[in-house]
Amino acid sequence: MSHAAKHLLFGGLIIMTIGVPTTTTANEHNLKLSIVNPKTLYDPTPNGYSTAVVTPPGARVAYISGQGGQDGTGALSPDFSVQVKQAYANLRTALDALGARPDQVAKLTIFVVDHDMSKLGVLTENVKEMFGTALPAQTLVPVPKLAIDPMLFEVEAIVVMQ
Repeated sequence: MSHAAKHLLFGGLIIMTIGVPTTTTANEHNLKLSIVNPKTLYDPTPNGYSTAVVTPPGARVAYISGQGGQDGTGALSPDFSVQVKQAYANLRTALDALGARPDQVAKLTIFVVDHDMSKLGVLTENVKEMFGTALPAQTLVPVPKLAIDPMLFEVEAIVVMQ
């Protein structure tokens, strides 16, 4: 293991010991993601994410490419909420193909075209529907456009597996 990797692992353990975990999700094969939401920081859970997620030692990590709101034929609805719902369905299909579950997702990065506060409700509703209380760490990146012009939303994931 490289020096940098040991340092990052050590840093993760420090974060875990000084943070106050509010939820721990048990995965099969005894892999556990520790969700950390320190009480001294803003509580992000009402908005559908967690401050940090610590992965267990020995876990494998999978990276799922950005999933957009295309249906099985490649068609995109012009409606933002329809695209978000479909993108999370596509993410679920990718997880299933890996043999993984939503509670094994440690981090999401979402990209929203022309983001404004009116879109947060749609985003929060969909992430809570998929992840329940096992909310991954998450970053929202507002963008002017995505790979395909009618695309309004994209979600990528980092998944912890055995």
